[in-house]
Amino acid sequence: MSGTTASGSERTAGVPRQRGSGSGANRWTVLIVLCVSLLFVALDTTILYVAVPSVTEDLRPGPVELLWIVDVYPLIAASLLILFGTLGDRVGRRRILLLGYGLFGLASAGAALAPNPQILMVARALLGIGGAMIMPATLSILRQVFPDRRERAVAIGVWSAVAAVGAAVGPVLGGFLVENFWWGSVFLINLPMMTVMLLVGRWLLPESRGERNGPWDVVGAVIAALGVLGVVLGVKRVGSGTTVLDATTLGPIAVGALLLLVFVRRQRRRRHPLIDLRLFARPAFGTSVGCIVLAMLALVGLQLIAVQYLQLVLGLSPLETGLRLLPLVFSAMAAGLTGSRVLQAVGPRVMVSLGFVLTAVAVLCLTAMDEQDRFWLLALGFVLLGFGFQTTLFGAYESMLSEAPAEQAGGAAAIGETSYQLGAGIGVALLGSVMNAAYAPGLARVEGVPERASSAASHSLGEAYKVASGLGESARAVLREAARGSFLHGLHVTLITSALLLLTGAGIALRLPRRAADPAERADGEGTQGQGREAATAAANAGS
Repeated sequence: MSGTTASGSERTAGVPRQRGSGSGANRWTVLIVLCVSLLFVALDTTILYVAVPSVTEDLRPGPVELLWIVDVYPLIAASLLILFGTLGDRVGRRRILLLGYGLFGLASAGAALAPNPQILMVARALLGIGGAMIMPATLSILRQVFPDRRERAVAIGVWSAVAAVGAAVGPVLGGFLVENFWWGSVFLINLPMMTVMLLVGRWLLPESRGERNGPWDVVGAVIAALGVLGVVLGVKRVGSGTTVLDATTLGPIAVGALLLLVFVRRQRRRRHPLIDLRLFARPAFGTSVGCIVLAMLALVGLQLIAVQYLQLVLGLSPLETGLRLLPLVFSAMAAGLTGSRVLQAVGPRVMVSLGFVLTAVAVLCLTAMDEQDRFWLLALGFVLLGFGFQTTLFGAYESMLSEAPAEQAGGAAAIGETSYQLGAGIGVALLGSVMNAAYAPGLARVEGVPERASSAASHSLGEAYKVASGLGESARAVLREAARGSFLHGLHVTLITSALLLLTGAGIALRLPRRAADPAERADGEGTQGQGREAATAAANAGS
């Protein structure tokens, strides 16, 4: 594995250029800066959810405009991760990160003060570009600043815990801000923090980049961005209820998949590719990426359904719902902070496999959820869920990043983040489809309720409540009861499906190495192989 050196020291071939110091206590200060910036990017993925009603009331967006206001941020961010990750390897990761800070702050101000839906959509798209610049840069700089694998494992644990906290706390913070201020405050809080990050980062963060071997493949980067955009857009449309065979769903997925295939073929032919696809031939790297996708696929869609359960079945407010999810947040933090010790004690294979199994057990425990508020059961389930899920992601991310050469850290981080986003999008679509397939039949015909009303109620529990509010008292009670029963049945089927996916992930994780290789041992092994090749070449030359 390639190491890093500070500027001014002797640099050997294959070691990326790095400016600034990554030694001593300064490494941990750099980690704090990276994690704070990541926290606000992660917050922005979920903080808008609770502000949607206020945005709708104030700006009056149409249904399509509202959908784009919510979805354009993750769509743009996911599609540009590979582009900015590999560009950072070429022009400097710190430079890309600082530009991301500036753009994220300006876009946040534009979103907070947007006078109409169109300006808000543009601002959210710019936020996605800024987020795509920040996310892979934080992880790749972390990879450079912590060349020792044991210290890097601790740093990745903190980084992954912060990412989990940001996404989970978003609805809580958003609910507080909307209740006490106005919807624009969910964006405005980014502005002062990004300003501070820009100033501190310019002074403190080290610059690093990979070897500049050949020109940067601009065409390949654009093809990858458009390919990921098409796939994610199509998957999100499935998650929103559009059928898979619909032209607006199947078209983007097919075009996106075709472009990604063109990208792969192009990278294999190029002498200096954006991403060295030979990384996927390494069992630890390819398996880690697969585990990230599967973990997100099994749980993100489930989290959205759980929020509906807490609000629509138990009747909790958005703020109360966010507070109920805090056990999940704190257990995820604990898993991230203890992940390094667990990794050294049991190795990547056991850590990721047990993380999947523990998460599956937690999901199966949650099948006991019904119309009664079982506070302690939910709290226990969320604690196990958060700890198991974060343990899985920690082990997978650490194995993936450690397997990649240091000069390709940005590309590897972009692959990991893209896998995360793709898994989340596919998970929402897949588990949402399972939920709808199990929920709808229960409302096909409800005795005492007009057929047209029961048909409309079969779309979702929220829609069922709206339909019931327009019926007579007797029919209203019958429809609400039937809808809750069907929702709980669908929830249990979805939980079991998620558990099966997680157990599949546990089996796949068995391909990971038994233990985390020591960087010194790997360097010695690579040095021995290099000496062997040199000796063989010398012998061949002597013989000729």
